[in-house]
Amino acid sequence: MPQPTLSYARALALLAVVVLAWGFNWPVTKTIVREMSPLWSTTARAAIATIALAVLLWWRGEFIIPKRGDVPVVLSTSLLHMTAYSALVAAGIQYLPAGRAIVLGYTTPIWVTLGARVFLGEAISLGRAIGAGLGLAGLLLIFSPASLDWHDKAAMIGSGIITLAAICWAANIVYVRAHRWISTPFQLVFWQLLLSTLVLAGTAMLVDGMPHVARTPRLVALLSFSGLICTALAHWAMLVVNRSLPAVTTSLGLLATPAIGILCGVAFLGEAFDPSLSMALVLIAGGIATGILSDRPRSR
Repeated sequence: MPQPTLSYARALALLAVVVLAWGFNWPVTKTIVREMSPLWSTTARAAIATIALAVLLWWRGEFIIPKRGDVPVVLSTSLLHMTAYSALVAAGIQYLPAGRAIVLGYTTPIWVTLGARVFLGEAISLGRAIGAGLGLAGLLLIFSPASLDWHDKAAMIGSGIITLAAICWAANIVYVRAHRWISTPFQLVFWQLLLSTLVLAGTAMLVDGMPHVARTPRLVALLSFSGLICTALAHWAMLVVNRSLPAVTTSLGLLATPAIGILCGVAFLGEAFDPSLSMALVLIAGGIATGILSDRPRSR
């Protein structure tokens, strides 16, 4: 039986929760990878979230075996977003500064706009076009050639890898929007994370070998926060949002995540904040507001 979607206002509120969780997760992840490899840190985060969701689902009596109609969305979200996006970002971030990597990773609206038009038939209205243009102008300002040497081979490799990650995430957003739901996102996110954990663990074993980590209280706390809040809660919420808002609106809203991540990096990690970032954040915020307001009447 298809599950109801949220009201426009509640979907936007849930999207804000996702943005804050994923924005805070970037400085948290940067701190974690100083003590363990990116692939193993992603695996640990997914494993913590998987265990937490299994316990919660069992306690609530909502633990299910996915039905045949659930399999496509389980595979799409697990492999394209939770696994491919996370693994590709972990690989690409080795070649780029973290602040600029997060911005490039959120070029998703470019690919979502094209995918939603081609596969979902969503019109590219004037408001959406202006919103996407403003948001992407902000991204380009942060990641402009003046700030990054595009003749640097390592930087180009990292940029290509993270762009591929953004394309994978966009493909997932477009598919989830079109999916005909049977089970709820909350019931399926456990299976998505379980599959992602297994794939990530196998990849980490092949690439990095067995992990050697000092289990300090700080590392445990950071992994727990990243796994429970930034992974379990955020991925479930993202599935609900994808079903409740137009794909382009969702991707525009997610443009706030790099802004939150950059600000958190400045506040908690002491990263540099140059004037171009201020202008970029204004453009991104303007793009988000324009895109969301242009979609609001249609959602009603």
